[in-house]
Amino acid sequence: MKASAADQRILLDLASIDVALERVDAQRKNPPHAARVKELISSRNEEGRALVERTNARDDISAELRRVEADISVTRGRQTRDEERLSKTAVARDARALESEIEALAARIDALETRELELMEELQEAERRVSEQQEVLAGITTEGQRLSAEGKAAVEAASVEFTQLTRDREAVAGRIPDPLLKDYERLASRGVGAGLFQHGTCGGCHMTLAPTDVDALRRAAEDDVVYCPECGCIMVRTYESGL
Repeated sequence: MKASAADQRILLDLASIDVALERVDAQRKNPPHAARVKELISSRNEEGRALVERTNARDDISAELRRVEADISVTRGRQTRDEERLSKTAVARDARALESEIEALAARIDALETRELELMEELQEAERRVSEQQEVLAGITTEGQRLSAEGKAAVEAASVEFTQLTRDREAVAGRIPDPLLKDYERLASRGVGAGLFQHGTCGGCHMTLAPTDVDALRRAAEDDVVYCPECGCIMVRTYESGL
């Protein structure tokens, strides 16, 4: 194929735009924030389950504390009634029985109050653990919201850039003769369409050519379209090529 050196040089601009389009399209479809947001969603689910466990544990302690407090109230009420009965009885046997029961009730109240204090301490610790977990979840939520907003902004910016690059590509492609453009498009669909040849290296695959291949390039006419023997892309020659 023949094409003027000037037309071939335009391929470098087109190839540069295509590289940018590929990069921007990837940013559009998969912004850098997406992976972290997925991690945060998974982490939030896990930490949410931990919060449920801690909340359930706190609620269990709170329920037990209420039962103990109710038992204390009932036991004290019974103790008060027995003390009133004791103050009114004149039968020695009944008095001894009441005194024995009052002592047992006092011991029961003492044990219940000890348990009450233990549960109050446990409940305080459980409340702290729940608050701690809520803070963890709040932090994850805040970061997730921030990253989601940044990701949305990045996608919008990439979309704007993609649209502009598409316009630029159309303008550049319109300056390239149709046969050369079709050949470039065919090659670009499989990899790199064109690259600058310089310092014995193909700009498409960055492979150094053998001396015989470089000699063949030197012998090629300026308007010959030459291809890399390694990757097959069009090798564009300029004053930078060193030929």
